[in-house]
Amino acid sequence: MTQKVKLAYLVSHPIQYQAPLLRRIAQEPDIELTVLFGSDFSVRGYKDQGFGGVGVKWDVPLLDGYRHEFLPSFRDNATIGIARPLSYGIFERLRGGKDQQPFDVVWVHGYSTVNALHGILAAKSLGIPVLLRAESWLRDRERSGSKLIAKKLFFKLLKQFIDGVLPIGTLNSAYWHYYFGDDFPQYLVPYAVDNDYFQKRSHEARPHREQLQKELNLDPTRPVILFASKLQTRKRCEDLLEAYKRLAPAPGVEPHPYFVIVGDGEERATLERKAAESGLSGIRFCGFRNQSELPRFFDIATVFVLPSRHEPWGLIVNEVMNAGRAVILSDDCGCQPDLITDGVEGCVFPAGDVDALTAALRRALATPETAVQMGQRGLERISNWSFEQDIQSLRQAIACTTHKIIA
Repeated sequence: MTQKVKLAYLVSHPIQYQAPLLRRIAQEPDIELTVLFGSDFSVRGYKDQGFGGVGVKWDVPLLDGYRHEFLPSFRDNATIGIARPLSYGIFERLRGGKDQQPFDVVWVHGYSTVNALHGILAAKSLGIPVLLRAESWLRDRERSGSKLIAKKLFFKLLKQFIDGVLPIGTLNSAYWHYYFGDDFPQYLVPYAVDNDYFQKRSHEARPHREQLQKELNLDPTRPVILFASKLQTRKRCEDLLEAYKRLAPAPGVEPHPYFVIVGDGEERATLERKAAESGLSGIRFCGFRNQSELPRFFDIATVFVLPSRHEPWGLIVNEVMNAGRAVILSDDCGCQPDLITDGVEGCVFPAGDVDALTAALRRALATPETAVQMGQRGLERISNWSFEQDIQSLRQAIACTTHKIIA
């Protein structure tokens, strides 16, 4: 007999990428989802230092469509850190009370904060199974030998309190295999976006393409290279700017494509100065744009580029693939093995290699048809990397850890 399962999801704050998935889970008739947030700062509005201190208030609903609560807090200064936000009452909430039943399973996002560890320990002390999801992968920032030893010891201990992990993709799965062993339960819950939403918004943008082209003073016959992310050092937009300059057919001659930069951050002033020094007139800085605006920029793009280092995933890639656009990305982006095959949906180049990035741009822009065909193959691929796969795997994880039949 099918049983209704009470699922708690513990996460630091409402996240724009996660809200659509939480709404989708809440539609399952036999899963009673309650999201426990440590902070509400992303709902109130805040200054994102990654966007250069720009005030951010997301224009997509973050709390609609699913049950949620904000845990009482000792510390909440609108930032994320090891001990921020710092909540209390997690044990009592998971246990339930007079009018509430205890949860059947707890899903925790991340493992490196006090709140996450508090939730994991509280759940296990109550005999509640714990599922863990995080973005980590092995090709991450370099660490000293002592730190790596400490990390292995930490995971050896943590493993005792976890009943299963929910890898977001191939590289994250390899991470869990490395630290937890090949026999530890894994349930692939792909890092996906709301494909239907982004495909719909992209279709809606098409009739207004000329308006944005006029706004940015773009000749519609010229291709567009798009960068859309935070202007931080690790995003390597400077590499893309240098590669764009190398597309010039001769000294003093403009590259044929435009280069459109959407985003803000600590590197913006430097990038604007270098763009001005180049003397090239095809570069456009558009500043921070909210999530609902991005499909307009996807629509005018010929190719999207993410040249990052140490990119845990890169959900912007999922979004732009739903617009049917070719993607060029570095091999240091976590999404690469799952979403982009070199020469198929776009191009892949070694992170930091400007010569290789320049060559990738030339390949993708070789003919008008090249990028179109890559984008179409990308749209087909992303359609099978969706919330529906998330739901199937989450149901399997719940069934295996709670021993309740829900599928």
